[in-house]
Amino acid sequence: MDARSGTFDAETARDPLRAAADTMRAVRERCVWSQQITHRDLVPYLIEESHEVIDAVESGTRADLREELGDLLWQVLFHAAIAAQDPDDPFDLDDVSRTLTEKMVRRHPHVFAGETATTPEEVLVHWNAAKAAEKRTRTSVLDGVPRGMPALALAQKLAGRAAGAGLETPAAHGPTSEAELGEALFALVGRARAEGWDAERALRERLRSLEDDVRAAESAH
Repeated sequence: MDARSGTFDAETARDPLRAAADTMRAVRERCVWSQQITHRDLVPYLIEESHEVIDAVESGTRADLREELGDLLWQVLFHAAIAAQDPDDPFDLDDVSRTLTEKMVRRHPHVFAGETATTPEEVLVHWNAAKAAEKRTRTSVLDGVPRGMPALALAQKLAGRAAGAGLETPAAHGPTSEAELGEALFALVGRARAEGWDAERALRERLRSLEDDVRAAESAH
C-alpha cells in the first residue's frame, strides 16, 4: 500500500493482512491522536471490541461478525505498531505472528510432530503437556490467570485451577441445562438486588478466598 495516497497496489491486494498492517502503520505515523496512544490507553477499546465480537457471535449476522472481527484485529495491529516503536524492546507484527505460530505448532504435536490424538480429550492432553512445559517457571496453578476477567468467567477458570491443586469447588444442584443455569444465576442476581448486595463484589471476594485456599494447599505439599 502507498501510505501517502492510501491506495493499494497489486502486491498488497494479494496480502490483505499485510495491507491492514501497513494501513495501521501509516495511521500510527500520521494521525496525531494515534501517535499519542499507549498500550494501556488501548485496553478499554480492546475490551469493548472483544464484547462486540461476542455479541456478533451470539446474535449478529455474518456481516456483523466479519466487521467485528476486523475491528478486533485492528486492536492487535495497533498494539503491534506501538510495540514496534518501543525504544528498549521493540517488536512488530511479524514477531507476534512468528511467536504465535511457534506456540501453536508446539501445542499441536498430533498435527505437526507425529503424535496421535483421536479424541478431543487426547488433544487436550497434548495441549496441557505442551503448555506445562512452556510455563515451568510458574510456581502456582493460579499463575497466568488474568484477574481482569468478568467475575463469572474468572470463577469458572479458578474452579478449574483449584481442581488441579486437589481442591474441589462446591457444585449447586438443580440446573440440568445452560438455560436453567442462566435462570438460577439470574435469580441470585435478583436476590442480591433485593437485598442491596453487590453480586460482582460478592463473587470476587469469594474467589479471593478460593485463591487463598489453593495457595495454602500448594504450600502444604
